[in-house]
Amino acid sequence: MSVKVYGIKNCNTMKKAFDFLNEKGVDFEFFDYKKQKPTKELLESFLTKTDLDSLINRKGTTYRKQDEETKEALNNPSKAIDILIANSSMIKRPVILYPNGALTLGFDPEVISENLG
Repeated sequence: MSVKVYGIKNCNTMKKAFDFLNEKGVDFEFFDYKKQKPTKELLESFLTKTDLDSLINRKGTTYRKQDEETKEALNNPSKAIDILIANSSMIKRPVILYPNGALTLGFDPEVISENLG
């Protein structure tokens, strides 16, 4: 099985996810937001599988540094996508896309294992 993993390479949570997938012998293709910004189409595809509130990492520094107007705009999907493209660190990590179309957000070994089958 091969999965697609989206995030930021130097993130500690991402490192845990990489180690976990490697230990499980799972092939994965990694997309680093710092090297390749997420596209509008990609984020829209995520939002067909999850809600906006789950996709946004509201605990991170990047989110906390935003002004109130930007934080409010993140509640509107059409505005939020543009903000997330410009500030990809605000996307919860990792986002894992499985061959069956399922999507998981964040590093939860039990949930990831369930989706791996």
